Amino acid sequence: MRSITLILLGCLLSLNFSCKPKETEQHGGEETPPPPNIVFILADQWRAQSVGFLGNKDVITPNLDSLAKESTVFHNAVTVMAVCAPWRGSFISGQYPLTHGVFYNDKPFPTEATTIAKIYKEAGYQTGYIGKWHLNGHARGEEPFSARNKPVPKERRQGFDYWKVREVTHNYNNSYYFDEENQKQFWEGYDAFSQTDSAISYINKNKDSPFLLVLSWGPPHDPYHTAPQAYRDMYEPSALSVRPNVPEEFQDSARNVLANYYAHCTALDHAVGDLLKAVDQAGIADNTIFVFTSEHGDMIMSKGMLKKQRPWDESIKVPMLIRYPEKLGKGNKAVYDPINTPDLLPTLLGLSDLEIPESIEGTDFSSKLIAGEELGNEAALIMLPVPFHEWKFLNGGREYRGVRTKKYTYVRDLLGPWLLYDNEKDPYQMHNLVDMPQFSQLKNHLDGLLNEKLKATNDEFLPADEYMEKWNYLYDRNDSIRDENYLSINR
Repeated sequence: MRSITLILLGCLLSLNFSCKPKETEQHGGEETPPPPNIVFILADQWRAQSVGFLGNKDVITPNLDSLAKESTVFHNAVTVMAVCAPWRGSFISGQYPLTHGVFYNDKPFPTEATTIAKIYKEAGYQTGYIGKWHLNGHARGEEPFSARNKPVPKERRQGFDYWKVREVTHNYNNSYYFDEENQKQFWEGYDAFSQTDSAISYINKNKDSPFLLVLSWGPPHDPYHTAPQAYRDMYEPSALSVRPNVPEEFQDSARNVLANYYAHCTALDHAVGDLLKAVDQAGIADNTIFVFTSEHGDMIMSKGMLKKQRPWDESIKVPMLIRYPEKLGKGNKAVYDPINTPDLLPTLLGLSDLEIPESIEGTDFSSKLIAGEELGNEAALIMLPVPFHEWKFLNGGREYRGVRTKKYTYVRDLLGPWLLYDNEKDPYQMHNLVDMPQFSQLKNHLDGLLNEKLKATNDEFLPADEYMEKWNYLYDRNDSIRDENYLSINR
């Protein structure tokens, strides 16, 4: 009774978070399982179309394909904003970008935010983060990108204690990081492999107490040609297929990019295999929530474009697997209802039997997953409040909001309805139906869904400059420059 009293007292003293017993206990003759461990694997710019378990016959991903056979597979995991820092802010907070304020890369995530590591740490977990962070940002008036090579102060680590982190790098060979004491250290060789070794060490050291570990790799984000040579040798560009929405004049370029992109993917798949083996050997597989996903995709010359931020499926859809044998079973389950970035944190908390703080805006789908049901979620929100960097105004970027359902994509820009696709009949999104009268009823329905999402998130869908002014942000370099008719370009 004394231990239970102390646990309850600790919960009462906590102002923000729930508190759960750390040890297995007996309650009414029934044994309560210990809290689950969390191993969250994040790849950068790995699109859903580039994994074997979702149908790609060219890419070699045997470990992920095997993991999918034991996992819940999300066929419509949709990034709320298809670019690095906004996704990360929404993941760790469970909030939408216009709430936490990181809707533009390299802007500072709020120090005082309620985050995944703070919540799990309050519940008695060890917390660790390895790899790319991209949430420290630089202050107003500092040189753009200046924070990418600096250590992250302890108070800005959002509750993570074990710390081997670089704010941002795209040099994946012999790159450096900063440890808990802000000392510069170097990853040996291809950094994803060394980072994975560090993650395995962390798992082995903490296997007897609940832990949250986020392993954040930089690849397969460009530069595409920097995977280890052994993996690059596995792909011959001329043998690869390209998506039908790649214009003919870009198809050779797309094959060359894909060969190197897939080399990164296969290297990371090897690392996934090492992690899974470590979890199994530690004896914690059944009680570990093992997640694999990515921030956003990569167009790879679909529609003649590279990289992200765009509202098309190559950019907004990511692979996602959750394996948790204790509650989700050991077989493959397919989920087709869309799940959005802010939903990940509350769903993890639900699977962990932790209460969800009021600050979280996403939806907890854990009960649906445990029951083996569809999510009951018709649409996921997609957005770009401020075009920047690779898709700045001068490159065709525009403000947009949209929804992705199981079947349809609908997008508005500031001029009104912009895109409408039937993704079942037109999986490569080559036929825009938005101006066709016979689809006006469908368009109105999807527009209503979008309006509901915007109302729920207090999003007034304003021009980019108003959000930059509201958050006291400056555009980086020439991001703000635009043609006066930029909205109507290519409509």
